[in-house]
Amino acid sequence: MNYSGIKYTDMINGEGIRVSIFVSGCSHKCVDCFNSETWNPNFGNPFTESVENEILSYFKKYDKSIKGLSLLGGDPTYIDNIEPLRNFILKFKTNFPEKSIWIWSGFTFEMILANPKLLSLIELCDVLVDGKFNKDEKNLNLKWRGSNNQRVIDIQKSLKLKEIVKYID
Repeated sequence: MNYSGIKYTDMINGEGIRVSIFVSGCSHKCVDCFNSETWNPNFGNPFTESVENEILSYFKKYDKSIKGLSLLGGDPTYIDNIEPLRNFILKFKTNFPEKSIWIWSGFTFEMILANPKLLSLIELCDVLVDGKFNKDEKNLNLKWRGSNNQRVIDIQKSLKLKEIVKYID
C-alpha cells in the first residue's frame, strides 16, 4: 500500500486534532475529486513499518492533545489497502484503545455490510464517512464530507443496533 501524505495536526478531517493518513488507490474515480492523483495505487510512498512506527511514536509523544486517527485517500477501502490498514489499525488500537478512528469510503455503509472483506476493516473503526463524492450535490458547508449524499455514520452503534446511526458531533 502507498500513501500520498500524512497530516500530523489535522483539524478538518474528523473531530478534534487528528493524525490523517491519505492512502493511494481508488476505484471510484469521482468526477471533480479534490485528490484525483491518489486514484493510482502506486502514487506516493510505501506505507512501511517505519512509517507506521513514526505515526505511533507521534501519538505517544502528543497523546493528550491528539483525539484520533483519520484514514482518507484515495480510498482506504480500495482492495489493496484493506489488509495493510487492518494490520495497522490493530497495532494502533493496542497502543491507543481510547483514540477514535475515522474512515472515508466511496462505498456506502450498505455495500460495506454486504462485503465481508470491507466490513473486516470498517468494523475496527468508529466513524465512517460513506459514499462517493457527487459533484451535483457538492456542498462546501458540510462538516467532514463534500456532498449531500455522503453520510457521517457511528459505525459501532450502527452495527450493534443493525440500523444506520448518524454520528452527532
